[in-house]
Amino acid sequence: MPAVQDIDYLAIAPPLILALAAILVLVAETFLPRVDALAIGGIVLAGGAEIALTAGGRTRGTFCVDGSCSFVVDDFTLLFQSVMLIAGVIVVLMAQVEIRDTRLPAGEFYFLILGALSGALTLAAGRDLVTLLVSLEVVSLPLFALVALRRYDGRSSEAGVKMFLVSVVSTAVMLFGISLVYGATGTLFLDRIGAVLATPSPLESVAGVGVVLVLVGFGFKVSAVPFHFWAPDTYQGSPVAVAAFLSVVSKAAGFAGLALVLSIAFAPFADVWGPLVAVLAAVSMTVGNLVALRQKTVIRLLAWSSIAQAGYMLAPLGAAGGGAPLGELVAATIGYVAIYALMNIGVFAVISFVGWVGRHGGGMLDDYRGLARTNPLVAVALAFFLACLAGLPPGLAGLFAKIVVFQGTILGGYGWLAVIMAVNTVIGLFYYLAWASRLFAARPETVQFGQVKRPVGVAIGVAALGTVLISVLPQVVLGVSIGG
Repeated sequence: MPAVQDIDYLAIAPPLILALAAILVLVAETFLPRVDALAIGGIVLAGGAEIALTAGGRTRGTFCVDGSCSFVVDDFTLLFQSVMLIAGVIVVLMAQVEIRDTRLPAGEFYFLILGALSGALTLAAGRDLVTLLVSLEVVSLPLFALVALRRYDGRSSEAGVKMFLVSVVSTAVMLFGISLVYGATGTLFLDRIGAVLATPSPLESVAGVGVVLVLVGFGFKVSAVPFHFWAPDTYQGSPVAVAAFLSVVSKAAGFAGLALVLSIAFAPFADVWGPLVAVLAAVSMTVGNLVALRQKTVIRLLAWSSIAQAGYMLAPLGAAGGGAPLGELVAATIGYVAIYALMNIGVFAVISFVGWVGRHGGGMLDDYRGLARTNPLVAVALAFFLACLAGLPPGLAGLFAKIVVFQGTILGGYGWLAVIMAVNTVIGLFYYLAWASRLFAARPETVQFGQVKRPVGVAIGVAALGTVLISVLPQVVLGVSIGG
């Protein structure tokens, strides 16, 4: 092994640009009245690096040892990084009005958002357990501060502490699992772990326990039941833009890491983790949807909906226990996560206009009555996003996502899980349609929504455009595999 490794700077450019932009924003706030343009500029530059990587058309790896690389850019990485960058731009846009009106510290906010986004991009490219763990913590640590950034608000402080405690426990569990896997295999590279686990060993039971503990750690990160209890209160106590980041970018990062470890490192143990993931999927979607039915505030509804959506995302992975081709099942989960990210961030963008002012929870569902009468374009956009989440036309993106995960589950021979998914899809229709119907109901004439501020309007437009494009060209995100 050479004493000095060659570094592919183009491969690491997106997260590196974001990290540098985060530092620049924090310093520039001392001299400039506004730094939101710098934050958006950093994300756009990172997006430019993504375009250059995509144009290169080949898999790139760096930080390699004897053929195994810690950082790999392939189709999977590019898809997740691109979706996260789009979501990051929308979060920054929708946060501008809230930062100004609630006097949040802008420099600290954008510094933390860009830092967490940098970690999320790194996680999608990580190919060893240490890189995955560290990048996952780079995502989580800024979020503690972001959740509690409204220092004058006791509920935000409580939400930040709750998230911190849960994250510490999940990290400890995952770290213990990683140590067991390392002790049983003697390596931290995902591809080498997979090769070792594929051969008989007297340490198989130790490795099995490690696999389960790593899975539990990721269960906390993606808010799957029974590791979900932190999510509703944390979402409600956070600024709306931070709740959007948690629901979309943080969840996507968690699923990226989960897909990597299960499909590369732990694939030989699919018969161990597959049934466990299937049970987590069934319980998550059922509990999430049933509790969402009872919610009256939109952020808590979206929090429980996010838990239910995590169940749909886990379902194809759970079907791996049936012996189906793991690559196809992982591709189904990847496609669903990418589509969910765009349509869900759009809902939060609308909430940032309608529901956050002076309230917790993004407002009540009834606060959205009559939105179509005063702001028809915003109402149509929200109705479209909700239709996508429900999997109903004209929300073709959500419909395609649902079909793909159903196919993956049936392919794995888990018909019982497909039946549970079908029942839960019907339950989800009820509360999504109940919200959408309020948009076109009567509203007292004395109550007005006001004009959409330009940054929020752009955020809604970007999310709507992205969701429409995926509805027309679903093949862009469906069928993407790890290593492609």
